[in-house]
Amino acid sequence: QVQLEESGGGLAQPGGSLSLACSTSGSARKLYAMGWYRQPPGQERELVAGVIQTGLTPYADSVKGRFTIARQDGSNVATLNMNDLKAEDSGVYFCVGWRSYVVNWRDRNEVDYWGQGTQVTVDW
Repeated sequence: QVQLEESGGGLAQPGGSLSLACSTSGSARKLYAMGWYRQPPGQERELVAGVIQTGLTPYADSVKGRFTIARQDGSNVATLNMNDLKAEDSGVYFCVGWRSYVVNWRDRNEVDYWGQGTQVTVDW
């Protein structure tokens, strides 16, 4: 079993920045892919960004150019740097992981591991 733990998040003003980090523990087997989902209030969980070992990084259209996901080479630590934050970026952000080499990024039912989530609030 793999455990994912998020850190970071909190409150930021519109136009501001926040960073999230995700560390893993448990099984020694490395995750093929890691990423971040978010759940805005009253909405379903959606992919924010993902990263695989070869460097492919899909992003939600709404965050392209503002968010950057990174994964330390050879590790199961992933970060999400969020710039130019907007109110609609508010929500609970979940670190996620996939074991499979075939990743359907936007199907949350195919995510193998979820973190507990961390709150991000963008407001004055």
